[in-house]
Amino acid sequence: MVNALFGGVLIGSAVTLMLWLNGRVTGISGIIDGLLSRKVAGKSWRLAFLAGLLAGGIVLYLLNPFFFVNHSDRSLWQVGLAGFLVGFGTLLGSGCTSGHGVCGVSRWSTRSLVATVVFIAAGMFVASVVL
Repeated sequence: MVNALFGGVLIGSAVTLMLWLNGRVTGISGIIDGLLSRKVAGKSWRLAFLAGLLAGGIVLYLLNPFFFVNHSDRSLWQVGLAGFLVGFGTLLGSGCTSGHGVCGVSRWSTRSLVATVVFIAAGMFVASVVL
């Protein structure tokens, strides 16, 4: 409970600071899309943001590798396919769970509210039928 609360506060704080200080929404798929686009403007902050995400994960791993223990019996190709499908879904949904669920819902975006309900419903369906 404490870890989840702490994580939620950190995510909320990071998203709020990004919006207040930079005027930008913290949607990971949008940040990656902007980094991979042909436009030159805005790439430096996107690269710094993603580098910070990776560095944070590396530091956490070095401090406590237990957080990264794999308890899944899924093969590498299954995990890769799942990652591809999630990426394709973010393209179809015009954003990912972090963009819609965390940033969009907090700004009362109708599109994000609908997308988040669809994410949750689809997740519940897959968890109950497939798993």
